[in-house]
Amino acid sequence: MSQVVLFEELATRHGKRIGVATLNAEKTLNSLSLDMAKLLDERLGAWAKDPEIALVVLQGAGEKAFCAGGDLQLLYRAILEQRAKGGEAAREPRGNAFAEEFFELEYRLDYELHTYPKPYLCWGHGIVMGGGMGLMAGASHRVVTEVSRLAMPEVTIGLFPDVGASWLLNRTPGKSGLFLGLTGAQLKAADAVFVGFADHVVAQADKQKVYAALQDLDWTGEREHDDKLLTDVLRANAHEPLPAGPLRENFDLINDLCGRGSLPEIVDAILGLQTEDPWLQRAQQTLAAGAPGSARIAYDLLRRARLLSLADVFRLEHGVALQCAARGDFGEGIRALIVDKDRQPKWTHASVHEATRAWADEVIFESPWTADTHPLAALGR
Repeated sequence: MSQVVLFEELATRHGKRIGVATLNAEKTLNSLSLDMAKLLDERLGAWAKDPEIALVVLQGAGEKAFCAGGDLQLLYRAILEQRAKGGEAAREPRGNAFAEEFFELEYRLDYELHTYPKPYLCWGHGIVMGGGMGLMAGASHRVVTEVSRLAMPEVTIGLFPDVGASWLLNRTPGKSGLFLGLTGAQLKAADAVFVGFADHVVAQADKQKVYAALQDLDWTGEREHDDKLLTDVLRANAHEPLPAGPLRENFDLINDLCGRGSLPEIVDAILGLQTEDPWLQRAQQTLAAGAPGSARIAYDLLRRARLLSLADVFRLEHGVALQCAARGDFGEGIRALIVDKDRQPKWTHASVHEATRAWADEVIFESPWTADTHPLAALGR
């Protein structure tokens, strides 16, 4: 059985080393599994403390994806096992040991990447979605290529844009973050840079040229100096300018649609839009097919997280993820989209008009822990 994450250290001309981690599960589009997260957490932690490691790089194996999301098969099995208990045990947010372990480790890892003490380059080639966005969002230097596709499409599986997405989407231009969270709309390279999901566009064919240039640099271990070295190499190898993407072209329209007074009004406006734009049509279709409860959660999370610290956003989302697994539409979404693939989910709510703020407050946003007992209590402290 092959190792799900490959690690290597590249020598540099002046003696420092570059740590390279490669997600190695091409058959699942490098979807993040619990085993992957454990390996990454251990090695990246060790590299952070090693004074001879100047730079850390995270990439995906193959040409299709950096990381297409989380590996949901074991999560689904654990959800079914919890449901089989019946009664209140089937709805207890802390009643799913696997989900607790997976989400705690994933959230802790992604927070550590946001606060990594060394330059961290994420090479986001191909598909970057869901859990892949969580791994990429915190990188100091985020590269996309001419074929990258980025999205947070969790509304389609009854979850919500998670692993810090409430922080990320609140920092996009205008109302674009809300639109992306509700519709799961996919972004190519130009739009990914426009909304702040990526920093540089580099041709995939130039990847090895970039890596060779990084090995030829005089890394010092001084953060500001080394960040600039990395930035200069990426800028020197930048892809030729790309035309504006559909999000930027429709930016004013998106601000108008998502500037309505309530979630039902926003959703009705998006779904009622008459357009020939295929990108907007796909966004409409995804929103229409997605879980209304997930749209409510995504909307309310952006409101709740707007003034929170990064650590508090991670703590908030972590609890919501467990509630979604135990009491939300997450299991049904995985079944319909990934397991049975019938694409006929039976959502808890028929529309966002039924998925009210009162429901979310009572069922989804109730924390499974007190502040002191939260497994992520130490983040940022």
